[in-house]
Formats: sequence, C-alpha cells, structure tokens
Amino acid sequence: MKLGFQDYISIKIHQTDLNLTKYIKSKLEDFNLAPEQNLVMMLLWERDGLTQNQLAEKLNKDKTNIARMASSLEKKGFIKRAHPKEDRRSLMLYLTENGKDLGEKVIPVAEEFNDVVTQGISNEEIQELERLLSKIDQNVQGK
Repeated sequence: MKLGFQDYISIKIHQTDLNLTKYIKSKLEDFNLAPEQNLVMMLLWERDGLTQNQLAEKLNKDKTNIARMASSLEKKGFIKRAHPKEDRRSLMLYLTENGKDLGEKVIPVAEEFNDVVTQGISNEEIQELERLLSKIDQNVQGK
C-alpha cells in the first residue's frame, strides 16, 4: 500500500520539529535569542569556555554556522571570544556578565519548555523515544 503524505514518519518528525521551534522561538523572543543561539548559550551555561570547534561538534553544526552565531552573540554582549595562549588558531567562547545574567532568566524558560513538551509522557516513554530517535539518526547517518 502506498503511503500518504501524513504517513511518512519523517514528515511527522519534521512537523513536530517545526512546532517545537516555533514555540521556543516565541518564548526566547523577549531575551533577544534565536533558538539556535540558545543552544550555544545552554552549552556555555553548562560549561563556560568551550571552543567554537567543541560547540560545532556538540551541536552537529558546521564551523561557519557556529562562528556566525558566536559573532552575533558577541555583538549582543552575551559572550566574548578569545584565542588561548597555547593554540592561537582556536577560538574560546566565554560568557560575559550579561551572558551569565541571561542564563538566570532563560534556563527556567528552557526547563518549563521541557516540562510542556514532556507533559503526559512517562520516563519510560521518553527513554523509548530517545532510543527510537537514535535508531532513526543512525539509519540516516549510515547512508
């Protein structure tokens, strides 16, 4: 039997991703943060002083994309970039005081977002979803 548009799991995942992005974008608007920039900030709030290469690897983004986001976050006054003495080719990203203060406001928003997204879903179901998404990801990466 031929699948209809709504029957493709990739379409369902894509539509869910669009809805998630739209929702978090509306929540981050007041903080002058785009969802992708927020991912960089979340990693820096977790561990300050990451290199652009480490961020690119953790977020599975190309280095140019990360450099562009870092530049924008620096212009907004949330981070500062510096070359470490031992490797002048690397660029380290550090939170500014404004960036640290922003975390105090945005992390609760991210936690609330996670609560909304996982409402009515058990821990076992979340683990199963993570397992299935990992399988899908591996299937795509293997091609």
